[in-house]
Parts: sequence; structure tokens; C-alpha cells
Amino acid sequence: MKQKIAGGLFWKVMENGGAQGIQFVVAIILARLLSPAEYGVVGIIMIFIMIANVIVQNGFSTALVQKQHADQVDFSSVCFFDLLVACAMYGALYLAAPAIARFYQIQELKGIVRVLAVVLFPGGIISVQTAYVSRKMEFRGLFLSTLVASAASGAVSIWMAYAGLGVWAMVGQQVAYYFALMTALFALVSWKPSFVFAWGRIRGMFAFGWKLLAASLIDTLFNNLYGLIMGKIYNEEVLGVYNRGDQFPKLIVNNLGSAIQSVLLPAFSSRQSEPGQLRQMVRRAVGVSSFLVLPMLFGLCAVADTLVLALLGEKWMPCVPYLRIMCVAYSFWPIHITNLQAINAMGRSDVFLKLEIMKKAIGILGLLAGAWFGPLILVSIKALLDFVTTFINAWPNKKLLEYGIFRQWADILPSLFLSLAMCGAVYGLGLIFPGGPWIKLALQVCSGVAIYIALAFAFGGEGFRYLLDFAKGRLKRG
Repeated sequence: MKQKIAGGLFWKVMENGGAQGIQFVVAIILARLLSPAEYGVVGIIMIFIMIANVIVQNGFSTALVQKQHADQVDFSSVCFFDLLVACAMYGALYLAAPAIARFYQIQELKGIVRVLAVVLFPGGIISVQTAYVSRKMEFRGLFLSTLVASAASGAVSIWMAYAGLGVWAMVGQQVAYYFALMTALFALVSWKPSFVFAWGRIRGMFAFGWKLLAASLIDTLFNNLYGLIMGKIYNEEVLGVYNRGDQFPKLIVNNLGSAIQSVLLPAFSSRQSEPGQLRQMVRRAVGVSSFLVLPMLFGLCAVADTLVLALLGEKWMPCVPYLRIMCVAYSFWPIHITNLQAINAMGRSDVFLKLEIMKKAIGILGLLAGAWFGPLILVSIKALLDFVTTFINAWPNKKLLEYGIFRQWADILPSLFLSLAMCGAVYGLGLIFPGGPWIKLALQVCSGVAIYIALAFAFGGEGFRYLLDFAKGRLKRG
């Protein structure tokens, strides 16, 4: 199991890193060709698309991974059910497009909504394909497919931006990505749908899946309330700046965080009847993920101003405060992801749903309070609430696995202290390093890597020791 998890994690990190590396380069090029306001327009629409996508994917993809004996009938039935839901959601968005345009007073939104919503159809199929990949741990095929889709969609968007199509360049990127990814997965992953549909299988998974659907819908609605509020109460330029600041730390979390998440659920599910082994796996996941994620986020926080100036230019400097705040907010994700995946693996989607309701009730109060004081205070309150919710997410596992939040924080603290020390050192060095932004950025990044590795060898916790032992074992076998 250890080798299977490690192999799956390697390919998942490669997939996310490769794809997001390409998307990162594309985003930098587009940021220099497009304005913050144009980014904000697409940001508004993507909120509605993401909410619709949650309904299309409806929790069954996770149910397919969690189910102990899922077969071809299960996967095919979910695939066709997702396409039916996609038809309904596309129709709803098509009809709602004029109202959305009037609400934000941006007439162009009407056409954008109707075109961009077509991604719901490949999105429903992709959710089943990736569930199969996670269950069988065929992450190599997903890695190659995502790489192809990212390159193809990036080329489309850059061409459209240079052609002067403005905001439609980002629309073209999204549509091309979804269709290219679906096509590549059909070519490279062993699963193909059969022409079978069993309503009884859908009903059987619905008992587990509807709670995840409700939880995902609540989570997506809440997280996107920030964008809806910024786009309406403030303006689309503020939303574009916030989205750009959010993009950099999210790149790290989506790469390592979602890679860990995709591999953990099937691994945890295989030990759902063995609490002792599952607890050890959860503890190791918390330690390893925090050791990898925290230094990247706090290092990014330290170099934020240099990075934005070097990559995006002076016009995007207002996104730096948002970038730093979101680095802090995302630093709590190792706890969130690991605890929630452990709860899902044990089939406790009821607990998962209750946690989401509790967290979002608290979050809405913070959202309403922060909106009156401006966008920066609003985002700062979000970061504070992300810390508070670590206690909520960990609470069930104190009973289910005898692994509560204080034991979890004890496993995270070594990596947190090392990351904070490195962050302070890199920020201070940035004040004295000579040269332009590119030279200073290179010096800061190299210094940060060297400082963190040196501190890890001197004071590293269990997560570092596990990775070191694993690397030594791989070298011996190699």
C-alpha cells in the first residue's frame, strides 16, 4: 500500500505540477495582454459555472471511489446520469444569462454565460473518468491527459488574446481545456462507458452521494460569495485583482493539496475497517503534507511583491496584499483535506455534511461583517475563519480515530516553525538584495530553499524523517 500511495502521489503531483505549470505561464502572458477588469468579468461567470458543475458531478464521483465493489455498470450509470443533469443545468444557465447580465450591468455576460456553460457536458464525463483513475490509481494517464489539455487550451487562449478578442480569450481557454481533457482521457485511461444504465445503482449510491453533493454545494456557494460580493458591491476590477492574488497560493494548494486528496481517499477507504492503521495513515498524511505545503506558501508570502512585479508588471501590484492573506488562509489546508478525506473514507458523509453546515454558518457571519469594511478586511476575516474551522474539521476524528486537533497541531508545528523562520529570513533578504525584480526573485527563492532544507535537517519533524527514509529506500531499491 505504501508503494501504491507513493506511486499515485508521484503521478498526481506530476499531473498537477505539469498542467498548472503550463497554465501558470499562460496566465502570466494573458495578464500582460488583458486588464484586471477583463479578468473580473470571467471571474463572475466562473462562479456560476462552478456552482452548476458541483450539481452536475453531484457527489457520485466520490461515491464511486468510496464504494468497495464498484463495477462497469456503476461507472456507466453515473456517467449518463451526469450528462442528464448537465443538460438541465445548461438550460437553467441559458435562461438565466440575461438576468445575470442585468444584475451586474455588464451586457457582454449574456453571451459569455451561454458559451462557457457548455463545459458542463465534458465536466460530467471527466468527473467519472477521474473517479476511475483514483480508484485504480492510473494517475499516469491523467498526468498525460492534463498536460495535453493544458497545452492545447493555453495555445488557443494566447492566440485569441493576441487577436484582440479580449475577455473571450479566457472563455476559449476554459472550453478548449474541458473538451481536450475529456478526449485525452478517453484515449489514455482504460475506462470507457458502456451503453448500460441501472437506476437502482444510482439510488444505492445516492444515500452516500447526496450528502456530499449538499456539502459541496454549500462549500462552493460560500467560497464564491466572496467573488459575488466583490463583483457587485465593489467592481469587476477589484474582483480581478483578488482572483489574481488568490491564484498564486491556490496553484500550490491545487497541486500538492489536491494530489494528496486524490490519493488519500482510495488509500484511506482500503483501511476503513481498521481504525488503528487508518489513524497512522492520517497522522502521516498530516505531517508530510504540512512539511511540503507550508514552506511553499510562506515562501510565496515572503516574495509576493517581487514575484508580482517580475511576472505580471506594475499594474497588478494591488493584488499583493490579497496574495499574502490567501497564503495564510491556504496554509491550513493540510488539516482540512486530511480530516475530511478520512471522514469520507469511513463512509460518514452525514458527518461531512454537518461539518459543512456548521462552518458555513460561522463563515456567513464573518462575510457579512467583513463586507462593510472593504475587500481587504473581508479576505482577512476569511483567513481567520479558515484557522477556526481546522478545529471543527478535526473534531469528529477525535472520536472516530482518537486523533484530535491538538495532536494534529503537534504534528504540524515543526513544519510551521521552520516555514515561519524561513519566511522571515527570505523577506529580510529581499530588502537588501541588489538588482531588478527578476534577479532579486531568483536570489530570494534560492535562499529560501537552502534555508528550509538546512533547518529541516537540523530540526525537522516526523514528516521530514518519513520523506527522508522513503527517499533512501527508493535509492537502495534503485
